[in-house]
Formats: sequence, structure tokens, C-alpha cells
Amino acid sequence: MTNSDAPTGLVRTAPRRLGSSGPDIGPLALGLWRFTSDDVGANAALVEAGLERGMNLVDVADVYGLDWGGTGFGSCEENLGAVLGARPDLRHRMVLATKGGIVPPVPYDSSALALRAACEASLRRLCTDRIDLYQVHRPDMLTHPAELADTLGGLIADGLVNAVGVSNYTPAQTRALIAHLDTPLVSTQPEFSAACLDPLRDGTLDLCAETELVPLAWSPLAGGRLMQQSPLAGGRLIGASDGVRPELLDTLDRLAEREGVERGAVCVAFVLAHPTAPVAIVGTQQPERLESLQAALRVHLDRNDVYDVIEASEGEPLP
Repeated sequence: MTNSDAPTGLVRTAPRRLGSSGPDIGPLALGLWRFTSDDVGANAALVEAGLERGMNLVDVADVYGLDWGGTGFGSCEENLGAVLGARPDLRHRMVLATKGGIVPPVPYDSSALALRAACEASLRRLCTDRIDLYQVHRPDMLTHPAELADTLGGLIADGLVNAVGVSNYTPAQTRALIAHLDTPLVSTQPEFSAACLDPLRDGTLDLCAETELVPLAWSPLAGGRLMQQSPLAGGRLIGASDGVRPELLDTLDRLAEREGVERGAVCVAFVLAHPTAPVAIVGTQQPERLESLQAALRVHLDRNDVYDVIEASEGEPLP
């Protein structure tokens, strides 16, 4: 491929407006699905480090804490609540986002009673009186979107949340909910990375372009799989079983070397390059890593670079 459009980079670095009248959020957000330490001081330092780097959307969920070494349901929200209790100044600098609708052992429950109870419990754990963005974590196939719309509208009307979004919804499920909502849906949260291109293919990002939903991309480093040190791991070739093709890592490394950044910054820049201006949610728990990922904002990717990554990820040239 040639480098014909190199003067005009594709990576979006400007803030996004969350809804027509909502707050501006930075192109990178701080994800707290691994926020399992109970060290309030260290946790506050991480949150402040993210805020100082423009990562003002702070994303958590009530179910976070059941994995990644957490102590149980709600523990990541509790840890963030402890930070906000100790450092209330941080609350005013962030756009606080959380999610509900997963109620173990039942997989999903977005019924009116369950989702309102989940939201109210999140408010208590987070030590706040209002959630800026409340998201349905995963679609509950047994709740009609009209019922869900009524519940979400009620949470806004009662002043418990400022705006609502969805997570892991298909475009059809999102449209069905939008059809019943009296208040705008402002965001959708799909998995999107150089190793997971589903939103490019399944219509999710097309729907964002159509409706101006803000795409909040979770796992832009593919849960760390894109940070493998080498195409060789323990003497074996990284392949389909890991979900990452060696040629993808080679392509990312080539671009990282050219741009003078770490591979992770190129992974994040790839997500930011889509014309719907996704927000990349980064989940590192190391303040120093936030700076290396923030380097994505100075990465120059052109159209050919992005298509190189797509072809390397899928293992075949585009038609």
C-alpha cells in the first residue's frame, strides 16, 4: 500500500459530547473492571492520574469484582465509592459511568424492579447522589424494550441518572430500545480492538454514525492479548487459539516503531481512527501505563495504516 494520504491523520483527539446537551468526554476513558485493590490512597492516585490526562469518563459496573481478584459483586463500585468519600473533589472532575442488569446467578435481569434496585444500590456503593451515565450492561432477552425504556426514563425523571446508554447490544436491540425511549440514548459500549473488529462488521458503528450514539470501546487492547511480547510465546507461535495473528502483532510493532511509541498506543490509536470517534476505555491499574497509552493521541495513522491493521487482523486482503 502507498502512503498517499499521510498528511491527514485519522486519529481523533478532540473531546466528544455525550448527547446533545451532555458533558464533553476525552477520547480515552478510565475503565475500572480490575479496580479490586482496597488501598484507597493508591486507588485515588490512579483515578487522579487518569483525570489529569483527560480521561474524565470513569467507567465501572456493579458486577465488576466477581473476577480479576475482586472480593465479590459490587466491590469495584465500593472501592471507587471509598475514593470519592475520601476525595470528593475528584467526583466533580469526572463523568461517572456505571452499568447494571447482571444479577448472579441469573444471567441478565433488566426488569423494572431489578434494574431500579440495581441503580439505587450502585448509588449507595459509589457514595454519590447521581450517576452521569447509566448503562444496561447486557441485553435481557426476557424484558421488553418498552418496559426497559420506561425504567430508564424513570431513573432520569427521578434525578438518579443524567443519561442512559447500552453495552454489548446488537444494532437491532439498540434500535428496538430507541423506538420506545422518550429520552435520547447517548452511548453504546461494544468490544472493539485491532483483534476484535465486530463493530466494523455487525452494524454497531454504522448505527453510531446514523444516530450519533457515542461508541465507548471496551478492551481496546483485547484484554492484554495485543500486548504479547513476541509472535513467539513459550516456544510456540501465537495463533488462532489466542485470537491474535502473528502478522497483526508484526504490523502493530512496525507502526509503533515508526511512531516512536509502545504497541499499546498504536492499538488505542487504531480504535480512535474510526470516523464515529470512539472513546477507548483503558483498564490499566498502573498510573505510569496511562501516560504510555495517552501517547495514542500523537500517533499518526492514515487510511492505509488502518487497513493494514484490519487485513493483518483478519488474515486476508480486503476484496
